[in-house]
Amino acid sequence: MNNVLKYIALALLVLAAASCRTVEKVGYLRDIHPGETLALQEFKQLTLKPGDRLRIHVFSRDRELASLFNLFENNGNSGQNSYLPYTIDNEGFIDMPIIGMQHVAGLTRLELATQIKYKLLAAQMLNDPTVIVDYADMSFYALGEVGHTGRIPIPRDQINILEAIALAGDLTINGRRDNVLVLRMENGIQNAYTLDLTNTASVYSSPVFNLQQNDIIYVEPNLQRANQSELLANQVRTPGFWFSTISGVTSMVLLILRLTEGK
Repeated sequence: MNNVLKYIALALLVLAAASCRTVEKVGYLRDIHPGETLALQEFKQLTLKPGDRLRIHVFSRDRELASLFNLFENNGNSGQNSYLPYTIDNEGFIDMPIIGMQHVAGLTRLELATQIKYKLLAAQMLNDPTVIVDYADMSFYALGEVGHTGRIPIPRDQINILEAIALAGDLTINGRRDNVLVLRMENGIQNAYTLDLTNTASVYSSPVFNLQQNDIIYVEPNLQRANQSELLANQVRTPGFWFSTISGVTSMVLLILRLTEGK
């Protein structure tokens, strides 16, 4: 019985040592020191892109006249209207009531609101317009070894890569921290950037530290996870896999019985 206890203690020590190495591998910003000051990048306002969906609200003291410039959808029995979104076309335009085609790609939300306001004033369509531009649905995409994959809404215009990973449910224990891929559409071309989340300089100096709408984050599996997936794919349907599993369980049961009899 004493020998059994020794073996159990030895196994626990091995597991503890392995756990320490695992914590070291999955940590973020491992080279940062307590009290260290980090220089943040200057945040650049998000600019409108083809495919973005916008809600544009035009207000005035003359509500009836202002309503001519808004897209509404009647909600049926409720009697309330909701604003319909504009989708920016491939050429960067939206088509507004009365005002007509407007080129908006490359502008910020505030710049577009100002542009519409002064067009209304210049054409003397409204004397006191207030224009608000909002994203109808702004999001990024997360794939691979993260808690939540798929399309994830962005709650505000400014969000960085660490906040995005948190929204995606963090990386799983099997995700590689040292080679995270971010894909971004820029000028009609999809560019690829990689970050090492264990290295502070790699994260805070990256061009994709501040996330943009429709960015794609991919976290690849570590070697252990990849090997597990490959082994399962190759073995789980084979007779040898099930024979080995049954043999292992049988051996474990026999060992427990022998240890019990030896008490």
